[in-house]
Amino acid sequence: MTDGPMTDGGSGRVWTGGCACGGVRYEIMATPSPVSFCHCGQCRRQHSHVGAYTTFPRDALRLVADDTLAWYASSERARRGFCSRCGTGLFWDPAAEPRMDATAGSLDEPTGLQADRHIWVDFKGDYYSLCDDGLLRRTSTEPGNQTLFNDPTED
Repeated sequence: MTDGPMTDGGSGRVWTGGCACGGVRYEIMATPSPVSFCHCGQCRRQHSHVGAYTTFPRDALRLVADDTLAWYASSERARRGFCSRCGTGLFWDPAAEPRMDATAGSLDEPTGLQADRHIWVDFKGDYYSLCDDGLLRRTSTEPGNQTLFNDPTED
């Protein structure tokens, strides 16, 4: 997470967001990816249904207020950030990767983002159906089964 000024490739756009009570506020200073709907069991439990996430480079996140930010190690692979006061789910942070995710619902509008995929569809809950919404669908084992962002370190 960075403390210095950083903007989205010269456009000047900064995405902002936070929790319901205001204890956590953040800025993303790079263009977030399109939104992915995650159907895995952890996301369904964390969000009481599917998760909706957008991905960005880790160093593009700036925490403006983090007095109530807490972290939960949800697996060996990642931790989840949430507000310890109001319970808002905020981040999915994969260990040792140059990216992280923010929950789409925690972003301030207008986001300008659109959804582009459903992931972990083979783990979706038995209580709902996936309608044909025209978005890509990925199972847990398929390549591309993640939210994607343009990683500047891969250029």
